[in-house]
Amino acid sequence: MTVEVHSLGCRLNISESETLRGLLRGVSETDGDLVVVNSCAVTAEAVRQTRQAIRRARKERPDARLIVTGCAAEVERAMLAAMPEVDGLVPNTAKLDPRAWNVAPAPAPVAGPLRRHAYTRGFVQVQNGCDHACTFCVIPQGRGPSRSRSISEVLHDVAVHRDAGVNEIVLTGVDLTSWGSDLDGASGPAPVRLGALCEAILARFPTLPRLRLSSIDGAEVDEALFELLAGEARVMPHVHLSLQHGHDLILKRMKRRHSRADAVSLVSALRARRPEIAIGADLIAGFPTEDEEAHAANLSIVEELQVVHGHVFPYSQRPGTPAARMPQVDAATIKARAADLRAKIAKIRANWLAGLVGKPLSVLAERGAKGHAENFAPVGLPADVQPGTLIRVTPARVVEGILES
Repeated sequence: MTVEVHSLGCRLNISESETLRGLLRGVSETDGDLVVVNSCAVTAEAVRQTRQAIRRARKERPDARLIVTGCAAEVERAMLAAMPEVDGLVPNTAKLDPRAWNVAPAPAPVAGPLRRHAYTRGFVQVQNGCDHACTFCVIPQGRGPSRSRSISEVLHDVAVHRDAGVNEIVLTGVDLTSWGSDLDGASGPAPVRLGALCEAILARFPTLPRLRLSSIDGAEVDEALFELLAGEARVMPHVHLSLQHGHDLILKRMKRRHSRADAVSLVSALRARRPEIAIGADLIAGFPTEDEEAHAANLSIVEELQVVHGHVFPYSQRPGTPAARMPQVDAATIKARAADLRAKIAKIRANWLAGLVGKPLSVLAERGAKGHAENFAPVGLPADVQPGTLIRVTPARVVEGILES
């Protein structure tokens, strides 16, 4: 009996897929081979890729049971259930519950690195779900309300990763910076914040070289978290903002909680304390009602923030969202504006990489003779470097977007 888990979408799905692999070790041998597709529904393209992954998995494993879970299993339940390749669906909120798979509960929380060195980083889920109502987003439909894991649970998972030799921990969540909003603080009912969790991890694991955050909401950065991002060497100088747009009216129509000025102020304050910090951002092109002025503001915020790690999403109408009922931008314009954003980011990124030539970098080695520096710049490495180790590199040039020594 074999178990395969195919993960699509975000880093949180990667973390959950690793946990699933360990959980499904308890599936009975008599149940036969099992294939799980851990799906994504953030865009229409993500749903298309989910359907493609299902068809490919069925073609490769015609005799296995094929189960779909993840966000698309919630948002597109009827459509996926009707696919002839699919044998069943497991609700996204139940996918880490042993009862959903008919296996015995684990004696302790199941952490990610159950296959040693499955990934060179340890992805640790600290939070799930979202309490916000961004007008373009279906993720609350797929993930439910925000739910924080306790500090003790998170520390347990970090310990498992460290015992497996992992040198970088990445904290993940649907709305990562909302962690603690549903938990009481040590001194009373006031909620704890993400900065306190990061401080607890760093204190418990003083030899942990790297702590990295996945995408964060700048509106939720608390004072302790800011201080760690600005001044703690073991917290990576890499901030990926859930920015979404650079025009205030579009941000308001998205129902985001920050303004353009808020984002600029946060990045300026971080750079004043830590000039080497690398900024990433999620950006949506062609949001409903976006005109040329708004698109220009989107392009200009990329320049103003010097975004070097950009995730550009062409706006995708999602079922049941308020944005789907707003006046839409035509598909050709959306595609062209997404290309404009990617080109702008690529130019800024190329200049940034060129500026790193000749500067010593600490690089976490990965498979395929490559790795990433603390600022998440990609670096080529000798083939004999063991994945998961930290190596000092002084790049001499940039070759096809990768720093080479």
